[in-house]
Amino acid sequence: MAGIKALVGLSFSGALGLTFLLLGCALEQFGVYWPLFVLIFYVLSPLPHFIASRCSDNTDSSSNACRELAHFLTTGIVVSAFGLPIILARKEVVKWGACGLVMAGNGVIFLTILGFFLIFGGGDDFSWEQWFPRSIDGTCGW
Repeated sequence: MAGIKALVGLSFSGALGLTFLLLGCALEQFGVYWPLFVLIFYVLSPLPHFIASRCSDNTDSSSNACRELAHFLTTGIVVSAFGLPIILARKEVVKWGACGLVMAGNGVIFLTILGFFLIFGGGDDFSWEQWFPRSIDGTCGW
């Protein structure tokens, strides 16, 4: 039951983040939909972690190059998602109020994605790992 409550909480926070993003685009005083391009960063941000967790061994070593590369790429994607609205606002494509709403939405969405990995990232019965099947030899099936 705790998994269901966590999933409902994460979906609520995701909806709140998307509401901030859409308010930054659709309010009458802003009216520009360029900030919706941060949706691409929302989709791209978990991909390096998924690939690294599927294609690397599950040892608890202190240094794993594949995981460190995944953390580096994820950090670059998240920083880019926060940088895009600032660049659009500095070039006066969007207003600073829209930039603030998009930044608030970014914060909520990325905290939601982080919460998803913290809650469902373990190897327990109810996790995201069951959604991505491994091949028979345990390697990445791609």
